[in-house]
Amino acid sequence: MRPKAGVIIVSCSALSLALCAGRIALAQAAPSTPTSAGATFEDSTNELSVAVGKAVLVDCAQPIQRVAIGLGDIAEATAVSPTEVMIDGKAPGETSLIIWDILGGRQFFNITVRPIATISSDNLDSIRRELRTELPGQTIRVSYSNSNIFLRGTVNDLTSSTRAVEIASTAGKVVNLLDVNVPKSDSQILLKVRIASVDRNRARQLGINLFNLGLGNAVGGVTTGQFSPPQISNSGTSVGQESLAVPGGSATFSQELNLLAFFPGLDTGASISALETKGVVQVLAEPNLMAADGKEASFLSGGQYPYPVVSGTSGGLPAVSIEFKEYGIRLNFIPTITPRGTIRLQVAPEVSALDYTNEVTLSGFTVPGLTTRRVNTEVELSDGESLLIGGLLDKSLSDTFSKIPFIGDIPILGKLFQSDSRTRNDSELIVIVTPEIVAPFAAGTPIPALNYPLPFIPPNSNIPMHQPDEKTAANTLAPPPATIPVEKLIESMKPEKQLVIESGTGGFGTSSGMMNSGGGAGPSTGAGAGAPQQ
Repeated sequence: MRPKAGVIIVSCSALSLALCAGRIALAQAAPSTPTSAGATFEDSTNELSVAVGKAVLVDCAQPIQRVAIGLGDIAEATAVSPTEVMIDGKAPGETSLIIWDILGGRQFFNITVRPIATISSDNLDSIRRELRTELPGQTIRVSYSNSNIFLRGTVNDLTSSTRAVEIASTAGKVVNLLDVNVPKSDSQILLKVRIASVDRNRARQLGINLFNLGLGNAVGGVTTGQFSPPQISNSGTSVGQESLAVPGGSATFSQELNLLAFFPGLDTGASISALETKGVVQVLAEPNLMAADGKEASFLSGGQYPYPVVSGTSGGLPAVSIEFKEYGIRLNFIPTITPRGTIRLQVAPEVSALDYTNEVTLSGFTVPGLTTRRVNTEVELSDGESLLIGGLLDKSLSDTFSKIPFIGDIPILGKLFQSDSRTRNDSELIVIVTPEIVAPFAAGTPIPALNYPLPFIPPNSNIPMHQPDEKTAANTLAPPPATIPVEKLIESMKPEKQLVIESGTGGFGTSSGMMNSGGGAGPSTGAGAGAPQQ
């Protein structure tokens, strides 16, 4: 037992001496360092980046006294030697690390823990392979950094760019840095519309009104009531140019019809209607209008007519205002070129005219009616094809027969106590549309001009009424680039601000101006409110 005890005592004594010698040596070495006397220590800041599940080693110039880290859930710091600290990434995020050395100096570190990279070189190769297959001939480069997939290169159009992003997004977040070839200008579509209408009518009137102004000391008349009979009176005095008077009586005619017979010896007469009429109305309108692909265009050639509107009372009396409605030839359409190479049309042609046969007189105002031919539809055609989008065949027959009972049934003689009015109408209408893709006139090409039958007055000022036509560097556009970034092309394709027209924006049957007949201030109709528009 003693030898073992002696060995233990000797070993412990040797270890104690070694520890004391180490402390004495450290104490003797400390004053000999250059920074021991009057030394100053400045804080320093460094950046560290480590991935989740990875570690990084920090070397220190002086022995470490203490280590502190901000968020232990994000990173962990461990001193593996007197001058080395190992940082382990635990979760994605950012935190801070502070290291104190035995001389009082401090070091600060901003630690960024990155997520684990989930994409490998094999994944990138598969993305490149799919891009080459789906978008052949288009140079697209794929790279990976900081958990993002970057796409660079040039594609043909926006569709190719979208498909490239969709393919790359299967592996992670995508940053689209692609350029796209500058597309050609939008196609211009010319719409030709032909509206043809023929209205025919035939009318026949046959009737007789008999009147007596004294024969047999009697005054009276016989009529079927279909045509206005004369007003019979026994005054024997003429009351106007449209009256007939004899000593026994007088007859006043509100409608002389077209035949009038009077027998003075018998004091009897007859007003006869025997009239046949024929009428033809032909309308041919060919408005042409052009618009860019997907854009709306509108055309109006006509005018505005006034009509009264009761807008309240003034002093117990109704206040009448004058508003204007448009009429004439109008065309609205939106063309769209489909992927099939056809042209889809939303088209609404309209032709209207004033109709004074259906006019209305109200409070001294005469308001004409409107005859309107309107089509609103959507069709699809190829370039240059024509389609009849509307057609109408309208036939009508109106026959009115009147007679006096019993007397009108007598053969031959009964014809004098009968009247007949027959009207036939025949309307034909067709609307044909033809879309065509056209190109503008080249610069310097003569443009079409109308043939004016009469010369105009010579100009007063022999100067051009436009800017000089000579091209200089200041008024010449730079050539377009071959490619532009995708986001810039998307920005240029956004819809422009809508064109706002202050007056005349209403369609047919809508008000576009108003004047107050009561002398009050009302909305202005403009200088040409009632003038034809062209």
